[in-house]
Order: sequence, then structure tokens, then C-alpha cells
Amino acid sequence: MSLTFLWYLPNTVEPGHRGDDAVAGYGTLDHLTDLARTAEGHGWSGALIGTGWGRPDTLTVATAVAARTTSFRPLAAIRPGYWQPAHFASAAATLDQLSGGRLLVNIVSGQDNLAAYGDVEGDQAQRYARTKEFMRITRRLWTEERVTHTGEYFRVTDSTVTPRPYTTGPLLYFGGASPAAERVSATEADVQLFWGEPLSGIAERVERLRRLSAELDRDLPPLEFGLRITTLVRDTTEEAWRDAEAKVAAMAQQHRTDRLRGPAVGQQRLLDLATRADVLDSCLYTAPGRYGGGGAGTTWLVGSPDDVSAALHAYAELGVRHFILSDTPYRRETARVGDALIGRLRDAVAAGTPA
Repeated sequence: MSLTFLWYLPNTVEPGHRGDDAVAGYGTLDHLTDLARTAEGHGWSGALIGTGWGRPDTLTVATAVAARTTSFRPLAAIRPGYWQPAHFASAAATLDQLSGGRLLVNIVSGQDNLAAYGDVEGDQAQRYARTKEFMRITRRLWTEERVTHTGEYFRVTDSTVTPRPYTTGPLLYFGGASPAAERVSATEADVQLFWGEPLSGIAERVERLRRLSAELDRDLPPLEFGLRITTLVRDTTEEAWRDAEAKVAAMAQQHRTDRLRGPAVGQQRLLDLATRADVLDSCLYTAPGRYGGGGAGTTWLVGSPDDVSAALHAYAELGVRHFILSDTPYRRETARVGDALIGRLRDAVAAGTPA
């Protein structure tokens, strides 16, 4: 039962992402390399690198950081539409080959500033249909020669990617909680990513995705599962909750009331958790979602190393094998969280100790 532990690299132009304190050299290659090497030195396999128009290009950042590290695996987030499948398949295969098979890919279908880079998109059903086609043709280009595909959204004729990926191609991570998204994941993804929901919600979704995979005749290896969440870890439970509540109080002071309209299904599920209680399960803190925490910052696992390790172990018992964690300040917490959690969780899972 192997586990993968990934951190997060803040791929933004302006400093201060989620309260990060880095300013000098922020966003430079030296700064990003320092974060990646810190991750290497504290047990992380690599890190997620986010995407979005108006941010540095993710695959370019992944390439530069991979060239300056030895084992670091960039999980590069990319968007169909920003990339055409053949162009992406070639760029990704090149990076994967040059890095010795270190590239991981996170396919993102969420909304973006599409018009800014010349893309157009229909409703949710069309968006996920296009993503499904993109993922399928990308895999074919990585594993077949002289590929011809005429689909609803993409076309290639007699297309062969050179060089080939290092092996069969990078793992494809994918998120999304809507029925349309889950059908894509059940047939096309290697790893389904979940936000930080309570255990009961994750268990329900794992069961549903496994059932969908069988119903839809998945022709890939069994779907794996991952968790993307903030982890606030301190030496003691009391210290962790004191710091977590102080952070949320500061967020409340700066909170904007003009929330984004129409959040994605997965994000709305997280926001709804705060109406149930501030703390769910053993240490899942929902209050950040009330004050501007988005995505992985909407819910936090809070506590001592033993508290948070036990909480993550409970997710592992449901089938989660990929953990993408983060907290700020990024550099300090890369070391703290890696040292506190990775060994504990690996040992507990290997020993078969109940969470």
C-alpha cells in the first residue's frame, strides 16, 4: 500500500498567497527552487503547481524547477482549451523524458478567464465532454503512433509524439464533484482528487466512483484517490487550535462579502459544511470557509502531529493514497509538516494500525 505525499508551490506573481510571508525574490526561479528543494529534503515526493490565466505558465515553471532538482515531481495543473491535446502531449512527454519520468499532471476543468486566451466553452456538460476527449486523445498520443482522431472538440491526423514519455506517460490527476465530472474521472483519470470533506462524504464518493468505473467499462488500471487539504500542525493540540482560531479571526477581519457567484459543485459542498459545525470528524475545521478560504483553504485539519496523522490515516483507510497538503508560510511549513506527518502516517499504514 504505497502512499504519495505532495506539497504545494505558490505559482503566483504577487506575494502573500494564503498569508505566505515570503517577499524578497518572490516568484523567481531561485525562490521556487528553494521551496522545491526544501520539499525534497523533508520527505515530499513533489508539489502541486497551480494554473490560471494571469499566473506564470505552469508547465514552464515545472520544467525549470525539475531542471534544478533531483527527485522533485511537479504536479503541473493544466487546462484543456488553453492547451490543444497534441501540443500538450508533446510538451508533457518532452518534460517527462528529460526529467526521468518525474512529471505528474492535474487536469483542471473549472472556470477560468477563457476569453483572455482565445478559448470558448459551453455549459458544464460540454466542458466535461471536452475534458474527457482531451484526456483520451492525450493518452493515445503518449502510447500509440500515427494517431488519427476526429472528435467533437479535437482533431489530429497521423500524429506521432516525439520523444515519447519516459514510460507510458504521466499520471493524470483530476478533480470535480458534479455527476458529469465523476463520469470523466471514472473512465479517464488515474487519480480522483477530493477536497477536505468529512470521512462520510469521502467514503460515499469513493464507493460511487468505483461503481461508476465498473458500469462505464473503465479500460485503465483501477482509479486511485487523493486528498487536497490544508494541514495546520503544531507540537500540541492546544497550540494548534489557538493558532488556527487566530488565523481565522484575522481572515474574518479582512473578509470580503462579495463571494464569487455560482461556486463549483465541489467548492459549494465545502462551504455548506460550515453550516453543520465548526469542527467535524476529529479535527476538520470548517470555519475558514466562512471568511474567504477557497479550495484547499476552505477546510483545515488542525492538531498535533498525532492528531492530524490519525485524521489522514482515516482517509487512507477509505482508499486515499495521494495526499496533497499545504499551509503557510510555505517554506517553514514544508519542513514542519513533512517532518511531523509523513513518517508517522507511512508507519501507521504499513503496520495496519486502525486510525
